[in-house]
Amino acid sequence: MSILTEVRRGIATVFWKLSGWRLVRETTPITGARILIGAPHTSNFDFLLMLGIAWDARLPVRWLGKKELFRGIGGPIMRGLGGIAVDRSNASDVVDAVVEQANKTENFMLVVTPEGTRTGKGWRSGFYRIAMKAGMPVTLGFADGSTKSSGLGPTLTLTGDVVADMDRVRDFYRDISGVRPEYKTEPRFADEAGLTRALAEEPGSAK
Repeated sequence: MSILTEVRRGIATVFWKLSGWRLVRETTPITGARILIGAPHTSNFDFLLMLGIAWDARLPVRWLGKKELFRGIGGPIMRGLGGIAVDRSNASDVVDAVVEQANKTENFMLVVTPEGTRTGKGWRSGFYRIAMKAGMPVTLGFADGSTKSSGLGPTLTLTGDVVADMDRVRDFYRDISGVRPEYKTEPRFADEAGLTRALAEEPGSAK
């Protein structure tokens, strides 16, 4: 265990003591690469909660950023914070970048917020595509303002039946309010049946 990991764990401990929020840890910690969903994403405070969750569990957090953010002097800083540079116009590049990092990072965790803050436009399906192609399970992280609790919920292995998988996601988040309940949106992709068909037609998808 690195010194930096233990420092982060210490920071997380102080954060949970002072934040007024209750941390809900996994009943049985899971090892291996996975994707962490941060939802409902209704406030910028959500980022601190997800960071506190990951640092408490000693998990190396990664996130995706457009490649322009990693140019020049900012590159080492972004990477030091867990950023992965990707060309978002090229879907295969995104998956390849994630798989590369997952293969060389113990207990790799990619944090995504599929629900855009305050957009009210539903969820983006990028995390689902990445999880299917990379063969990674998805852990449902949550922030519930009604109970002031936040943590890690169940970990799902996606099946490729998008409607059925998202029904499970919807069921979990149904009564979870988010930090700002007025900005919560239903976990739903624009065309779930269409995505199911598209994934079935793509070569190399992890089933």
